[in-house]
Amino acid sequence: MDIDFGKTGLVLEGGGMRGVFTCGVLDFMMDRRIEFPYAVGVSAGACNGLSYMSRQRGRAKYSNIDMLDKYHYIGLKYFWNQHSILDQHLLYELFPNEILPYDYQTYRNNPARFEMVTTNCVTGEACYLEEKDDKERLIAIVKASSSLPYVCPITYVDGRPMLDGGIVDSIPVLRAMRQGYGTNVVVLTRHKGYRKTEKDIRVPRFIYRRYPKLREALSRRCQAYNEQLELVERLEDEGKILAIRPESPVTVNRIEKDTRKLTALYDEGYACAAKALAPFLPAQE
Repeated sequence: MDIDFGKTGLVLEGGGMRGVFTCGVLDFMMDRRIEFPYAVGVSAGACNGLSYMSRQRGRAKYSNIDMLDKYHYIGLKYFWNQHSILDQHLLYELFPNEILPYDYQTYRNNPARFEMVTTNCVTGEACYLEEKDDKERLIAIVKASSSLPYVCPITYVDGRPMLDGGIVDSIPVLRAMRQGYGTNVVVLTRHKGYRKTEKDIRVPRFIYRRYPKLREALSRRCQAYNEQLELVERLEDEGKILAIRPESPVTVNRIEKDTRKLTALYDEGYACAAKALAPFLPAQE
């Protein structure tokens, strides 16, 4: 396939801490100055994509590995005061504003569009949101996109209750195509051929009792994800997407705390990006 990056979309899957693979991919892209006119990210893909859009090379890796090692921001202890398995105060307030400030100006000046996927708890449908001017709304969107069901509180965006976009649209390649990008680079966090083996179960009515449509979406997550993986592999065979994914099964889990494993997965992402994108890049001197 031929790729003109100026006419190609970028799609970033989520996957919690498996997203460090994506960090490696995006750092390679920044090292080689690969830019896209449109990108869409979900959950961890939205978080990591924001650092790519602000051209802050290494920032996503720092937040996922170095900062985890220093602040230990994953744990049940945060349920006591934040009702979350993550230290959301650290991640969405201290980190972007104080620890390693987000470059809002560069992001605002970037001509590329960046959409982040959330799930509307009322409708049970995916929302594709973007923001470049309102800092608080931007943080609310990325926070909602990454708010895992059951273990993170619902986040409100524009007064609407939202959760992780991966509930409904884990790999938003169809969204990119509907935005006019017939060719896309898709960054995945599972190896080729992976399928969820667990069975979907009906979510009891006492869970998210105010949101029956959300319960329906949660009750078919595995099937929906496997269908998206099948779509990705079909589009790949048809030459419509370039998929960058781990080459072997990933042992890093969604809330992984082992920074050695995370660093190895980051390095694999960088290497896989170099391998996959080499045919479309000029040779380095």
